[in-house]
Amino acid sequence: MNKVSTHGRWMVATLAVLLSISVNAQAVEEDDFNVGLRYYKAGNHVEAAKFFTKAAEQGDPDAQRNLGLMYANGEGVQRDEAKSLAWLRKAAEQGNPDAQNHLGMIYTNGHSVPRDNTLALEWYRKAAEQGNPDAQNNLGNVYANALGVERDYGAAREWYGKAAAQEHAQAQYMLGVMHAYGQGVPEDDGQAAEWYRKAAERGHAEAQFQLGGMYEEGRAVLKDEAQATIWYSKAAEQGHADAQTNLGVMYNIGSGVPQDDAQAAEWFRKAAAQGNTTAQYNLGAMYAHGRGVEQDDAQAVQYYRKAANQGHAKAQYTLGFKLEKGHGTQRNDAEAATWYRKAADQGHDEAQTNLGVMYARGRGVAQDDSQAVVWYRKAAERGNPVAQHNLAMMYADGRGVEKDETQAMSWYRKAADNDYTPAVFAVGYMYAQGRGVGQDDAKAVKWYRKAAEQGDENAQHNIGEMYAKGRGVEQDDAHAAEWYRKAASQGHAAAQFHLAMMYAGGCGVKQDDAQTVAWCRKAAEHGMSNAQCVLGFMYAKGRGVPQDDEQAAEWYRQAGGRNEEDALNIFKQHGIAE
Repeated sequence: MNKVSTHGRWMVATLAVLLSISVNAQAVEEDDFNVGLRYYKAGNHVEAAKFFTKAAEQGDPDAQRNLGLMYANGEGVQRDEAKSLAWLRKAAEQGNPDAQNHLGMIYTNGHSVPRDNTLALEWYRKAAEQGNPDAQNNLGNVYANALGVERDYGAAREWYGKAAAQEHAQAQYMLGVMHAYGQGVPEDDGQAAEWYRKAAERGHAEAQFQLGGMYEEGRAVLKDEAQATIWYSKAAEQGHADAQTNLGVMYNIGSGVPQDDAQAAEWFRKAAAQGNTTAQYNLGAMYAHGRGVEQDDAQAVQYYRKAANQGHAKAQYTLGFKLEKGHGTQRNDAEAATWYRKAADQGHDEAQTNLGVMYARGRGVAQDDSQAVVWYRKAAERGNPVAQHNLAMMYADGRGVEKDETQAMSWYRKAADNDYTPAVFAVGYMYAQGRGVGQDDAKAVKWYRKAAEQGDENAQHNIGEMYAKGRGVEQDDAHAAEWYRKAASQGHAAAQFHLAMMYAGGCGVKQDDAQTVAWCRKAAEHGMSNAQCVLGFMYAKGRGVPQDDEQAAEWYRQAGGRNEEDALNIFKQHGIAE
């Protein structure tokens, strides 16, 4: 299940206009200001604006500041940025630090005035030097982000420190960021954790999220999933989408909290509603697998599509897969290829592999072996064993590249070293045939055995043949029969027929015509001509089955019009005298 990283480099936050009503009003007409304040606190903003206006017109800077903010927010008056700016400027010019700070934010963001970092810096400094913590934090932002000045982490740290000393949560968080990333100070996760904790304890959601990540990963604090969950929860409850996503993962895997898919899905849903791509992908996966929600492929596809449209590579790949297979949506190879390409262009190796397959088979795109090779190679170089195996096959067959069995063997070996079973089998086959490598039956057996033990039916059949013929191992019919049986039980037609012949001749097993017929029938039903011919013979002679000329004729017919003489030749080829 995907999780949001807690290692995100800090970006300048939008400086929102926050209404601040002073309770220490030094009004020229104290009664007007205080009446306005009482009306404001009572929620009667219209009356509050009237009394603030009276006090402001008499030069009260706090009233001017409040009236400016009310015009900015449309509280009790019609929203008017020009009037807001005018009243804030009057208050700022009288030295009101809140107004000075807000004026700085107006110039930083270019609200109702052209953006001007120089003027913003001037007003922030005036307010900061009066001890205004918001302005001190904003001045730290100016220096940290080179807004109209040379970047100066030392000055940023100084101003953040002044604000942090006044318990300013954002400034405390930013000091944590500076220590986490070594901005003007030595990188120090321990110091970062201390500052994150200070901010987190004051309710700073991003700091809570970062502190949760540090507990989860054990960075500068003792690894503690329960503590991680506590801090993720605090941030999540404030609507922090990344924290909601990570909290969902904690519930999904039962880390720090009891495992609870329903809770996981609920938190993913909250974050997904905010557009969090990881949550959208995870919620899609919950619907796809019916975890915490009723299984619903159509809903899964909807959430995968939401994340895919925002560029989430894994969602793009998964959406492509769903479209290719027709799961939860109508099958559409062309659209599947489009989404595979989007994910592949982001370096998603499974998407690169599948896009290669689409080109190799001409599905959703024009058939093009050279393009198949291009995409297989991209994924293979990223270590994808399926792509390595497929690229090897292209070299072995000379499709899209010049035939080169040495290169084929090299790529098969890379995939085999990644324990990709078809490639493990292929390495054995290349040694057995001496293709791209010196012929070596002993090495062939080694690789066949490894693949056979991983359940590969082709390898089980081939190692059976090696025992039957004494190639690379001492000849042993009993071992041959054992491996044939393993492959035959998985439906391998050639292994079924070879096992039938071992029962017919009593090689490695007790001679048993009924078993001969049983395994021949399985191989015959797979369309194996020799098995059909032998089965016709067994019916004709009544061996292992009641004698039945009609059945004999039917199986001879299915074998291509072969007859008893052909069956006897097959027995002879297997060393069985009839």
